[in-house]
Amino acid sequence: MKKIFIDGHSGTTGLEIQARLEARPDLRLLLLSEGDRKNPQAKAKMAAQADLVILCLPDEAAKEAVNLYQGLGTKILDASSAHRVDPGWVYGLPELAPGQREKIAQAQRVANPGCYPTGFLLALAPLVRAGLVPQDYPVTIQAVSGYSGGGRQMIEEYERPQGEAYALRVYGLDLKHKHLPEMAAYSGLNRPPIFVPSVANFRQGMLVMVPLDPNRLNLKGAQPQARVLEVWSQAYGTEGFIRPVVGAQLLDPKFLQATSLNGTNQVELAAYGHQDQLLLVARLDNLGKGASGAAVQNLNLMLGCEETTGL
Repeated sequence: MKKIFIDGHSGTTGLEIQARLEARPDLRLLLLSEGDRKNPQAKAKMAAQADLVILCLPDEAAKEAVNLYQGLGTKILDASSAHRVDPGWVYGLPELAPGQREKIAQAQRVANPGCYPTGFLLALAPLVRAGLVPQDYPVTIQAVSGYSGGGRQMIEEYERPQGEAYALRVYGLDLKHKHLPEMAAYSGLNRPPIFVPSVANFRQGMLVMVPLDPNRLNLKGAQPQARVLEVWSQAYGTEGFIRPVVGAQLLDPKFLQATSLNGTNQVELAAYGHQDQLLLVARLDNLGKGASGAAVQNLNLMLGCEETTGL
């Protein structure tokens, strides 16, 4: 039986991961008391007993934890954004590119992806890799997430009695959102995209939207949607969690719902538009494939378990 220590299990992502793991008979969760959860000695002792530590901490605290666990030989899966572009860590998106799953399975240190980058990279990276989208294309991203993506403070802000019900809030207006480095690093683009995120008054769910001009793509005479779906199908044809949607199966015909995949580890990809305009859309649960579901998937790979266990 493998032993798992969740460092930061009382946060939003930590609680979600714990809920997904605690019923599994092949795992034993090691949990600190509330009084010990910030005690370095207690944390190090618990980590030394574990086969794998999951960090569900703010970025700086995650870096401190990695230093604390240095030399223990324990595998580490970091759910923060602290190590996502660190060359000493493997990026934890198994479907990113051929060979990525094997890198995760062999790694001692894996960085769980961000929720927005997961949708963006799954939609765009194979198109860049196939030469359909030029590497110098000026990509823009518009995205909306449920308020759970903001963590406990934002959840309380939206759910407290008589709280103000914000319909939609756009943020990251300095265009320096913390997810941008991983978007730039793993997309295959040679310039960072412009990223405009927003949060709306629903708890969880996410849409990531990337508009493209077909006239600037290398379509080789093909119809834009058909060519995109062809590349996606080649990239994800054997993937259980990624679903390129074709033809009449397009996500929603008129009003696209952000919440349809809540509670799953699935991502749906669709291409809307016509000969002169194209819109890529990724739909996922920001707490599922965008956070805790991805962590469980990576944990399974790192421990040699069946990848879909618990998902």
